[in-house]
Amino acid sequence: MKEDIILAGVGGQGILSIAAVIGSAALEIGMYMKQSEVHGMSQRGGDVMSNLRIADHEIFSDLIPCGKADLIISVEPMEALRHLPMLSHDGWLITNSTPFKNTLDYPDVDKIMATLEKIPNHIVIDADKIAKDLGSTMSANMVILGAACPFLDNVCLDIENGIRNIFGRKGEKVIKSNMDALKAGREYTTALLKKQTIKI
Repeated sequence: MKEDIILAGVGGQGILSIAAVIGSAALEIGMYMKQSEVHGMSQRGGDVMSNLRIADHEIFSDLIPCGKADLIISVEPMEALRHLPMLSHDGWLITNSTPFKNTLDYPDVDKIMATLEKIPNHIVIDADKIAKDLGSTMSANMVILGAACPFLDNVCLDIENGIRNIFGRKGEKVIKSNMDALKAGREYTTALLKKQTIKI
């Protein structure tokens, strides 16, 4: 079993929290893991990207080769577009549809989405709206993680423990809001795959 995952977004959107939750879940079930992060401009609204590699055997590099990612999990559509060359031919793209317009020359959103929707295996979800409807706008990243769960194999079985490990010190209310967001995202993808009769 192997998962090579690209996590992408903008500073403040919780990309590194997603990485921490997945990593914690992987370690709980005895998997090997390596992670590499790029987040130097994150506090200024810059892009944040993480390579996350999980396997049931030793991993020798923390960087995913171009065109070899099994998953791209993106909390922002332009960042999903930026990292598309990393995705393998049969990989899956899971992305938020809500843009984070941190620049005056942000590209046309319709054109971005049209490109993303040409990817054979993709899930596009309005994570911001779902999080808002749940009463927790800060948990959009966990909605995205939930939407990715059906593609995370055995790691997904322990993802809730990963949330408890990472957010436990913030109290039960924060844990519950993240759990609810995770569930909503997972249900969205599960229903979509069932509707389209897609097997993964």
